[in-house]
This record gives sequence, C-alpha cells and structure tokens, in this order.
Amino acid sequence: MTITPDDLDAAVTSVVSGLRKASTHDWSSAPGTGELNAWRTAEHLGDCLISYAGLLIARPSTPRFVCFESVADQSATPAQMLEFITVGGGILSATLRTVTPDVRAYHPSGYADIEGFAGMGCVEALVHGEDMARGLEVALDPPRDICSRVLTRMFPDIDTIDIDPWTALLWATDRTELPGRPSRAGWQWRGAPLGD
Repeated sequence: MTITPDDLDAAVTSVVSGLRKASTHDWSSAPGTGELNAWRTAEHLGDCLISYAGLLIARPSTPRFVCFESVADQSATPAQMLEFITVGGGILSATLRTVTPDVRAYHPSGYADIEGFAGMGCVEALVHGEDMARGLEVALDPPRDICSRVLTRMFPDIDTIDIDPWTALLWATDRTELPGRPSRAGWQWRGAPLGD
C-alpha cells in the first residue's frame, strides 16, 4: 500500500470541496487548529504543503527546515484561502512527481521519502481541514481508501482494523476519542520509510 501524489491531489480536492460550503462565513472568527482561527489554519496548511516541497527540492545538508514561510495576503477571502491550499497541494504533488525515487529529505519524524512526504501532505490537509470544518460547521467526507493507506504508512504502530478509516485517522491525530482506545495526545507520524 503506497501513498502517491494522486492521493495527495484527491485529499486536497476533498478538503477544499468540503470547505467551499463555508466560503461565505467569517473565517477569522471561526475556530481552527489549536489557538488558530480557520483563516490562520488555512494559511498554516498552505505553508506546510509548500515547505514540504521546499525540503524535497533543497534537501538541506543539516537537519533543518528551509528558511522561508509562505503567507497569504492579509486581505485574502476564504475562497482565496482555499486557492492557497490548492496551490500548496499542487506544488507539493508536482515536486513529488519530479524528484527521483531515492530522494530523502529532513523532517523531525525521520528523513522521509516521496511516499512519506505524500503521506504527510495528506495528513496535514485532512486533519487541518477537519479542524477548520468543525469551526465552520461543515462536514468533510474524504476518500476512505486514501485515509486507510495514510494510516498504514504514517501510523504503522496502531491497529485500526474494523474502524472507519476517516474516524481512525482523526483518532490517530488526537481529533477524536475511540472507546477502549488510549488517548493519542502527543501523537507523531512516521516520516521515514517503513524499512528504515
């Protein structure tokens, strides 16, 4: 089971589609991730996706992130923020399609390969999208097959058999509780290839 740039495209499209229903809302007053509002969460998501592409291109020789931050224009509307997320996802997926399969780049969760960065992009899009959706009172319905592959690759230490993959991904990233399952506070994905 692999995660591909096509999966990243589909995850981003799913999130943008779901959030578009709330594009007339005031995103600056709606909750997002943690203490961020929905607008700032969208900006953070776009930046994450672009910075992952930057890591794959620059491949710094020391363990660090690239030294830039992608920010949205302060007057950007919710529709334009969705555009920013779409562009971020497109830049990352295009980068994933053009780097050689042996490329590894730094992330605190391990030197990640193409599949790891595709998976990280999917997790970022899906869970930050869900954070925004909750604050904006809309529902996301991402492709379950992608959620399942993301769980297998990014969270290999957890057993999610017989659980809806979307619910399991939200539990794995501490967005929901599951009866009989421990808290996932302090969660971390695995960026490094599974064989490493």
